[in-house]
Amino acid sequence: MSLKNTIESLDFFSSLNEQQIELLTSISTIHSYTKDYILHYEKKENENIYFILNGLAKAYKIDKHENEIFLYYIHKNSLLSEISAMNSETLYSFSNIELIEDSIILAVNYKKFNENFLDKNILCREFANEVIERSIQLQSLVNREFIFDSVAKVAMMISTDLDMFNKLKRNEISLILHIQPATLSRVLNRLKRNKIIDIIHGKVSTLDDMALKEIYED
Repeated sequence: MSLKNTIESLDFFSSLNEQQIELLTSISTIHSYTKDYILHYEKKENENIYFILNGLAKAYKIDKHENEIFLYYIHKNSLLSEISAMNSETLYSFSNIELIEDSIILAVNYKKFNENFLDKNILCREFANEVIERSIQLQSLVNREFIFDSVAKVAMMISTDLDMFNKLKRNEISLILHIQPATLSRVLNRLKRNKIIDIIHGKVSTLDDMALKEIYED
């Protein structure tokens, strides 16, 4: 697929006309990266704005004890970069972004993107939607880290990202949710005993979506 066709396939750019797509293509490049590549580090400035075309990434921070604090996953057909300002030539990284699968990334020169699109009120609504989506993700992080107990943490992850829950190993889930593996096992057994989920060959499926949501929404 050509660079132009790739850009046209992204939902973020679906409102652009042919001339705007051509202009965007002229300031963009596509790169392939392998698993574990760190696209950018927190507190660093980036001259490009990034979109993930295929693959999977995670955002995380490092605390003062050098522990990783998982923030959220970023799936394909999504904006990777964090929007720190719309009137700057560079973007400031709030977190580290690591690719956890082999991925294809679209890089767009942010200065030229600003001049040719944002400064002309083009794609501003799309940017606002991305900021809102990232805000919702961070709200979930606050709930997960400071408000939810272990049962609510597990219930929310199963409810909102079951595919990822089943893709990860149990110890990886424990690290993300900051609970002990034994605690995770007890919670899963409790949810299964209450007929809210089922577990077959290690894979979780939901039996009562409403009851699952009530655990972390109430």
